[in-house]
Amino acid sequence: MSICWLTVISPDSASGVLKDVYERVESPNGQVDRVYQAQSLRPDTILGHDRLYRSTLHFEDPACPSWFLEAVAVYTSVLNRCPYAVEHHYANMKHLLGEPNRSADILDAFQNDCLDVVFEGKELHLLMYARKLTISPDKLYRIDIVQLREQGAKDEEILEVNQVAASFNYSNRVINGLGVKLGDEQVGYYETK
Repeated sequence: MSICWLTVISPDSASGVLKDVYERVESPNGQVDRVYQAQSLRPDTILGHDRLYRSTLHFEDPACPSWFLEAVAVYTSVLNRCPYAVEHHYANMKHLLGEPNRSADILDAFQNDCLDVVFEGKELHLLMYARKLTISPDKLYRIDIVQLREQGAKDEEILEVNQVAASFNYSNRVINGLGVKLGDEQVGYYETK
């Protein structure tokens, strides 16, 4: 199975700048994810994509729980019909949450558009904000932020959800637009060899 619809330079065939970039973006399990390999003809975009990804999901002291930020990534990817990202970030969410049954319920709620079955209050409203940002960003207004604050969301939490949803709208479009397939790739950031 090919990685995507474009010509791809594999990590084994990479040299020079691309080889260095691949080494910098390896997952903890030592793998260069296919989403990065699909961009092998432009190594600088791999670095930019990886920097954006790490700065939205893998940083010190997030205001939102890390599992919830992964849930926002999963939900955005479900809305964008991007199974590659759903698989990866569902594995991350499940790992971080540490509750397999609740994780399965959350994914089911995302896939069946019934968020209120498993979320309430601030979390529910933050996810509704991510949905609006993904599906109808032109319909967002200052009142949306005011209402999030009224639900108890701090500005730092709103910004984190905004950044995850926005970055996954970008990432999902890279993946879907280039036809990136999961294949036999190990899913999840936290899995080890």
